[in-house]
Amino acid sequence: MDVENINIGALEAFYTSLLVLSALVIGWFAVYVVYKLFTGQR
Repeated sequence: MDVENINIGALEAFYTSLLVLSALVIGWFAVYVVYKLFTGQR
């Protein structure tokens, strides 16, 4: 695997999509936890 042959744009798009995906998962989990906290109080 040669470093010079890697397309930087594809690598950047991969890591950016990974970052966005992890942010969405973390945000959904936070909303889910707060929702469970409020519904569990009844």
